[in-house]
Parts: sequence; structure tokens; C-alpha cells
Amino acid sequence: MPKKKVSKLVLFAKLIRNIFVITLGAAIAGFALEAFLVPNSVIDGGIIGISMIISHVTNFNLGWLILILNTPFIILAFRKMGWKFVFQTAYANVILALAVNFFHQYKVTEDIMLVTVFGGIILGTGVGLILKNEASLDGTEILSLLISKKFGMSVGEFIMGLNVFIYLVAGKVFGWESAMYSILTYFVASKVIDVVMEGLNSSKSVRIISDDAGAIGNALIDKLDISITYLKGIGGYSGQDKDLIYCVLTRLEMPKMLEIVKEIDPKAFVSVVDVHETYGGRFKRK
Repeated sequence: MPKKKVSKLVLFAKLIRNIFVITLGAAIAGFALEAFLVPNSVIDGGIIGISMIISHVTNFNLGWLILILNTPFIILAFRKMGWKFVFQTAYANVILALAVNFFHQYKVTEDIMLVTVFGGIILGTGVGLILKNEASLDGTEILSLLISKKFGMSVGEFIMGLNVFIYLVAGKVFGWESAMYSILTYFVASKVIDVVMEGLNSSKSVRIISDDAGAIGNALIDKLDISITYLKGIGGYSGQDKDLIYCVLTRLEMPKMLEIVKEIDPKAFVSVVDVHETYGGRFKRK
């Protein structure tokens, strides 16, 4: 019984944390839209972009329009994503609607390059915080999951195709120069979203193939104080058994690792892959 109570308490604490970060993210995104993008006729992609075009043409309230257009997709997400995602996504969209109305006519700058860069950075930060905490502001991502299965399209292809259409319409409504700045803003925002979700301090996953795997492994443990794993493999050409070393390093440890490997076996094969999140795996020697 006590374990269940602790588990529920942890889940509740996580939900509260998610709600707090989602609130912050939606407020940031609303500020980016009203203080940078909307006053300068620069739009985002997806449902937000569609809402900005419709709001410009009809003068309908942008915040409530985003919420209205996203609602059908939020309902569709219930079966696939579960109640928690739906609740947090609905909450994020309500907060975004309130933030957009709160920051309405709060214009920071008219410099289009500042709008493109800083508007994209701020918007990407807000959206990234929301995505990282299991919610979304864009119903097109939910729709793309359903469309991709039915018509054999990838999620990326659907979203790209829809955004191309949105920016073509934006070119007609706001002018082609504005549409091109909108594409740049979308690009900046997408890169910032990646940084927020994956972090700046990505680690490196390393695989080392060498006939001196034992010596290299011992040297890595002694000199870098890291944990390693030996994997068994078979050479595709020689058919001989091979020992592989697997470990995860920080960027600062990479040069030293390469130096150790080259000292022991200059012919060793080293493969390095970016790792954005790691859990555990670092053990102190007794």
C-alpha cells in the first residue's frame, strides 16, 4: 500500500510540474506571436499559421481562433495519445489564447530581421517547453499521425506539404516578402525547439573496434573514470570474433578518448553518435 501512495504522489508532482512549465511555455509563445510576429505580418506554420491568416482576413480574435481550430484535433488525439496528453494540450491552448489576448498590440520592434530572429527564438522556446512536457500547440501534428497511416505518407512529408501550402497562401495575403520572412522564422523556431527538447550538452555514444579492445577499455576506465561495456561481434570480411567497446562520453572527454585509442591502436575503428539524453550508467570505482 505505501508504494502505491508514493507512486501517486510522484505522478501528481510530475503533473503539477508539467502544468507549470506548459503555462510558462504557452505564455512565452503568446508573447512571441503578439509582440513580434502578428504586428509585422510574419506567420508561423501549422494551425497557428492558418489562424493568423484567417484572423488577419476576418478580424476574428486570434487567440480564440487558435483554440477553436485546434479543438477537433485535440479530441481526435484522445484515442491515440491518452487523457493526459489531451488534458495538457487543451490546457496549453487555453493559456495560449489568454496570453495572445493579454499581449495584444504589445509591439516590441518593427525591424523585420529582429522580428524574424528573436520572434523565432522566443516562439521556439515556448513551443519547445510545451512539447518537452507532453503537450502540443499544433493540431496538424496530431492530424499527420492519422493521415500518415491512412495514406502511407510520413509525418514529416505531411507537415512539410501543409506548411508549403500555408506559406503560399500567406504570400497571397501578406505579400511574398512577408512569406519568405515567415519561412525564416519557422526555421529559426524549429531549431530552437530542437535545442530546448534535446539540450545543448549532448553526450557522445562511442563504439570502438580494435584487436586491443581489452587494453583500450582498461585505459579508458583508468584515465577517464568512465564505465564501458564490451560487446561481441564477428568481422564481416574475416569471420573472426571481435570485441567492441561501447561507452558514452561528454564533449570534453572526446579528445582524450581519441588520444588514448590512437596511442594503443592507431588502426582502431571509432564510431561516434550524438546522444541527447542519458540516464545512469556512470559508476564510481570502489
